[in-house]
Amino acid sequence: MADVVLSNVHKKFGTFTAVEDLNLDIQQGEFISLLGPSGCGKTTTLRMLAGLEFPTSGEIRIGDRVVNDVPPGDRDIAMVFQSYALYPHMSVGQNIAYPLKKRRVPKTERAGMVAKTAEMLQLTPLLHRKPKELSGGQQQRVALGRALVRDPKVFLLDEPLSNLDAKLRGYMRAELIELHQRLGRTMVYVTHDQLEAMTMSDRIAVMEGGKLQQFAPPQEVYRAPANRFVASFIGTPGMNIVDGSLHEDAGRWTFTAPGFSVDAGQLGPDARPGPAAMGIRPEGLTIGSGPIQGITQLVEQTGHENITVVRLEDGLRMTGRTAPDRLWRTGEPVQLSIDARQAHFFAEGPTGKRLNRDVCTMDAPGSNGTSLKEATS
Repeated sequence: MADVVLSNVHKKFGTFTAVEDLNLDIQQGEFISLLGPSGCGKTTTLRMLAGLEFPTSGEIRIGDRVVNDVPPGDRDIAMVFQSYALYPHMSVGQNIAYPLKKRRVPKTERAGMVAKTAEMLQLTPLLHRKPKELSGGQQQRVALGRALVRDPKVFLLDEPLSNLDAKLRGYMRAELIELHQRLGRTMVYVTHDQLEAMTMSDRIAVMEGGKLQQFAPPQEVYRAPANRFVASFIGTPGMNIVDGSLHEDAGRWTFTAPGFSVDAGQLGPDARPGPAAMGIRPEGLTIGSGPIQGITQLVEQTGHENITVVRLEDGLRMTGRTAPDRLWRTGEPVQLSIDARQAHFFAEGPTGKRLNRDVCTMDAPGSNGTSLKEATS
């Protein structure tokens, strides 16, 4: 195992800055997700860790060694790609054994290592098949096996589940969680899928515009997002974000928006009167009673609940969760209320800082004292 540290890492392509002043301290044995939209810098960061790109400035350390100029083959890492990158003319066994062959591991020793890896991934019956004879999930396990057989210090995974269907992705998430727990190796996982990051990670590094927005455990990212971008990016359905203004009176704050106001209580020291935003997750809304008037615009029935979208004044839309047996008709007038205890308040701007004094008390998936990863494993 090895810790991985990135210190003040910058990466430029000409005049374009892909990664800016990135600092990450990944502990030995952690499962870390680099999460963000396309173009946020997460894949560039992974490629710098792999040695496929070199930082413009800053330092990358794996274990006790600075690896800025170390070639990929000498970093003791293994990478699993989105495309699987299997050799079509080789069998499963030959694909898994290939990294060992490149390292000139003796043939008899190779056979034992391949057999052990195949058994771990339940690939033993498939060792003589070619990749074209395998399902997508089986091909993904072969790609993992090729990485595992080397027993590296660090695993780098670049969106390895994105080509799988939804059911198989869920299965493979569970497989990866179990595999990580069994191996105890450091894993860095790139994804744009927040569900993958939330359910698999010890900590999540949320990135946008080449910058690190927040690096924290899944519950903290969900319950206390560092800024407006993180708040809006994490959660399905997404957090309701409302622009308005903050006002202070005798140490207590009030947030006002078209059609309603919310008691914001005592905010942190960075709060200022003037333009701001409020965020409230769908579970923080009560639809069917309250002082705010609206019109039902959309109802999505998911089986265990309904996702109900309500249109307020000035075209503002608010999304809430309702019981499956309470179904509003489109265009029906409804009332709603906001639980101020679950509200987040943000400074002005797309990455405005969260202004709340304390961590939000709202319940998040897995908030029973265990991590989301533990709750789903």
